[in-house]
Amino acid sequence: MIDNIVSSIKKLTEAGMALIALAIVLEVIFGANVAFVGVGVVENVLSIVGSLGSEGLVGLASIAVIYSLFNRQ
Repeated sequence: MIDNIVSSIKKLTEAGMALIALAIVLEVIFGANVAFVGVGVVENVLSIVGSLGSEGLVGLASIAVIYSLFNRQ
């Protein structure tokens, strides 16, 4: 049962990452006024990266943890 829950969470995470990637591509191609996206995805991603980068070592450790979580098999 727990394996099914973990598998479902992984699939949802992969779907979410694919949607974020699609939204970024659409915003780059069509500009910030993409009809069904409605938010500035690129601006949000840049602000997250900027806030993690400004935190120094803590931000670097956070990025390493997030990277390892997404690359686990």
